[in-house]
Amino acid sequence: MSLAVIDPITASAPHHRPHRAASAAPVPTPSSPPAPASTEPRRIRAVPEGTEARGFALYVGLDEAAAEAAGTDLGAVVRALKALAAELVPGSETYAAVALAPEGAGGCDVDVVRLALQDPAALARQRQSRPTPPAPEPRGGVVIDISRKRVVIDGESVGLTYREFELLQFLVLREGRTIDRPEIIQTLWSGSDEEEAPNERTIDVHVRRLRGKLGVYEDIVRTVRGSGYRFDRHADVAIRWASTPSPDVF
Repeated sequence: MSLAVIDPITASAPHHRPHRAASAAPVPTPSSPPAPASTEPRRIRAVPEGTEARGFALYVGLDEAAAEAAGTDLGAVVRALKALAAELVPGSETYAAVALAPEGAGGCDVDVVRLALQDPAALARQRQSRPTPPAPEPRGGVVIDISRKRVVIDGESVGLTYREFELLQFLVLREGRTIDRPEIIQTLWSGSDEEEAPNERTIDVHVRRLRGKLGVYEDIVRTVRGSGYRFDRHADVAIRWASTPSPDVF
């Protein structure tokens, strides 16, 4: 969206202009009839104390096709509004600009005008209506993405096996709690198609391989002597969750 200055008006708008352009004609006019000399001037309620109103902007949503259908054009409408301001308050200053939009852009004409003229309220509403962009992928540290079943370290994906990720996720979901080896076996290998469940030594091997792939961040999986293993969150570790709880949260 952009602006095109049409003040002063030197010629009427041609009959064939891009469809759906919107016009704005900011023209100052008095807010109320002159007050009697014996009374205080009426203040505009929106003007805070310590400030004074110096004019106002009137946003006009009107495209060229609609003006032509009404037997007029944008230039004639602007001239009429400027003349009205001069008639009501001789010597009043006016300035007019037209707001341009890409042909076929659609939308409400007056909203197009307000955005093109950087109206604060319209800009705020536009920002609120825009979806929040996804957070950029961190380039440093560890991202444990529960929703996608992956681990990213310093921007690079880590190739964990299915069992390694399941083990890490199991500990992450119980952050700060020490989990003993029998509980890990009972939970992760219960109902498994494998012929027999691993022993506690096998769990140690899985943990050692997992920590090796975590590299300099291996200490997020801590060994608690005589007890088991625990996941400790660090400042450089981020957890990404799915939109719904993971089915193994229990």
